[in-house]
This record gives sequence, C-alpha cells and structure tokens, in this order.
Amino acid sequence: MSDMRLIVAGAGGRMGRALTRVISETKGAVLTGALEAPGSELLGKDAGVLAGLPANGVMLSADLWSLSANADGILDFTVPKATIANVAIAAQRGLVHVIGTTGLSGSDDAVIRSVTSRAIVVKSGNMSLGVNLLAALVKRVAQSLDESFDIEILDVHHRAKIDAPSGTALMLGEAAASGRGIPLDQHAARGRDGITGARKTGDIGFASLRGGSVTGDHSVIFAGPMERIELTHRAEDRTMFAQGAIKAALWARDKKPGMYSMTDVLGLSDF
Repeated sequence: MSDMRLIVAGAGGRMGRALTRVISETKGAVLTGALEAPGSELLGKDAGVLAGLPANGVMLSADLWSLSANADGILDFTVPKATIANVAIAAQRGLVHVIGTTGLSGSDDAVIRSVTSRAIVVKSGNMSLGVNLLAALVKRVAQSLDESFDIEILDVHHRAKIDAPSGTALMLGEAAASGRGIPLDQHAARGRDGITGARKTGDIGFASLRGGSVTGDHSVIFAGPMERIELTHRAEDRTMFAQGAIKAALWARDKKPGMYSMTDVLGLSDF
C-alpha cells in the first residue's frame, strides 16, 4: 500500500510541529498538507522549517478544500471552531479524520457524529498509549469499588492551555462513570468555591491546575474511609500524542465509516 498522505491542521502550533516531525520519522506516512487559520502570520511558511526540519516544500495554507484533494487523512489538534469547520470537508473528501481537539461541546460532538455514517473519525481526548491504559484501569477500579470510595480527578497543564478540565481529565471521568454505571454529566463536580457543603456521595470531582510548561499530568484518586488509591500518568513530551495520532490514522485507513477511539486503535475495548 502506498504511503498515507496526511494533512496536519494547526501546523504552526506546538502540537502541529510535533506531528510534522513524527510524520517525517514514520514509515508509511507522508506529509501532504499543512493547514493554518486564515490570517495567521505563518501562512506561506515551510512546515518542515517550522518543525525544525529541513525544508520539505509543504507550505502552510488556510485552504483545506484544496489541500484535501490529494490527501488520505487529517490530524486535527486545533480548537473546537476549527475542528467543526474541518469536519464537513474531511467527510466530503473521504478523509480519515483524527481528532485530538479538546474543549468540544455536546453540540460539537453531535456534528462530528453526524458525518460518521460516511466518514471515518478517530476521536480521543488523549492519543497516548499510557493514558488510554490508565482510562481502562480507572474503569476497572471504579467497577470494583463502591461509593464509599470518592473519585477525584486532577489535571495539571502549562499556562497556555485554554480549556479546563482537560480533555484527558474528562475522558478519565467518563471511564470512572462508566465503571460505576452512572452518567458523568449528572455526577461531575466541576469547580468548588466558597461554602459548598459536604461532598455529595457518588460525585466525580475535577480540579485543574495551570502553570509553567507542564506538558500534562493526570491523577485519579479513589479516596476511601481509611485508604486511598492514586493512579497517575505524567506526560514528558507531546511527541507521544503525535505518535499516537499517526498510529490511529494508519490503523483507520482501511476501516469502515464510523466513530472510533484510541481504545479501538489499541485493542482495549474488552479490557
């Protein structure tokens, strides 16, 4: 099979540059397009140079329709508005759409799901192997422990991150809720301040810290009456997210239309 031709959305950002670097190192993948927001000062720049590589002749463009004419997939770690704009074009062109964008709303998710009858979408709040294994463990532990163990989720990220809780924290919350057999949206405690009263039994709490250059740390705490279990993942370099995203794209290339997750890519569905 020929190399998979990939477009990197948000190619001028930190994640976009990491994706460009990893594509250059991955057998079976090739960069064919670099997408940036209209009006960006980086439009027209060489994607390879921006990523710290030799020039590769792929210039940053704001025109996804043109870029997608000769592509097989798009790696999308941008912002919700941009991702939703990309969804329709990716579906119309028949691209594999790997979505790592966080902060998507329920209505955004509905838009994405609306195209999966004809498009292949792999969507995850985190593309790393370790985090997805962590989510599987969180679900299993939540299944095993009753409500006498309170669940709290902590995420720590760099000062420039714009959404909270992180997409990964919410993914871990969904795993915990699934293990407990409850809907997360009815049990999430997000943002405690002032006189809140005692903790409500069955809640899944979230706390977010932002500062410095932290790539991403996540902990899930099961706090019981006389003991505490803590499951933690620390990201040391965003390259791991890029590696996972490209693995997802290559995996999805021959799949049927539908909505997939990293759980599917990594074979953890029945863990």
